[in-house]
Amino acid sequence: MKKWLLIPFLVLGLTFNSKAQDLSKNALGLRLGSNNGFGTEISYQRGLSKNNRLEIDLGWRSDKDDVDNFKIVGLYQWVWKIDNGFNWYAGPGAGIGSWNYDKNGFSDSGMILLVAGDIGIEYNFDIPIQISLDFRPELYLDSDAYRKDNFGGEVAFSVRYRF
Repeated sequence: MKKWLLIPFLVLGLTFNSKAQDLSKNALGLRLGSNNGFGTEISYQRGLSKNNRLEIDLGWRSDKDDVDNFKIVGLYQWVWKIDNGFNWYAGPGAGIGSWNYDKNGFSDSGMILLVAGDIGIEYNFDIPIQISLDFRPELYLDSDAYRKDNFGGEVAFSVRYRF
């Protein structure tokens, strides 16, 4: 009975392993996104294995509700090869940061704690440049008034130099 339970996991593991590819050891660039405003992040990726990597994004954002924030988010990603330089990726993460509201003489600030997910598609050129488009939903765990609904989702475009 136990052998029959192992077979689906073995087949699944072989399937994902056969679609793996060699990732760049490092990639550094910018991630430009929108989450109720425009933001920029310095994005660094570190390859951990043939199909896993760590992404760390350090960013700042100014949104249309006069809230500025600064945060760092770390994500663990699984990467699957599609074809001809295209890959898709997904993974969980977490982050920490701060926010500041200042309008008409009233100001407030606080801390951001979040859990995040990430799903996207990327293209690796023959030269050491990578572009990607991803969606990152974020769930805010802090009790501060940073977001009334404690949820944010952002779509971002990234350009990175691979080395």
